[in-house]
Amino acid sequence: MSDDVRTPAQIEAEIARRRQDLAATLDELAVRVHPVTIARDTKAKAVSTVDHTVGQAYVAANRAVSRAKAHFVTDEGAPRPERILPVAVAGVALIFAVTGLSAWRRRR
Repeated sequence: MSDDVRTPAQIEAEIARRRQDLAATLDELAVRVHPVTIARDTKAKAVSTVDHTVGQAYVAANRAVSRAKAHFVTDEGAPRPERILPVAVAGVALIFAVTGLSAWRRRR
């Protein structure tokens, strides 16, 4: 007998193995297209996207706070009065302007 000739038992065994492989593939496809699986995968992708976006926002906010802090505080942590005072005066002036405008509107 040559190597190319297979016995009926070998052919039946190969058919059975291929049927099992096909059944496993069909089961896997059924799981992949099941609505619960699709919903779970979609939710996981959405959560991942939100986490990524929140992470980027946190980094941007942290960077902005660090820049603002560097503007008003020295590297040693000491306040910079020459930069703090003008901002404080502007803030107080804004408060007086808003409260004065509000009082003016009530009198009218």
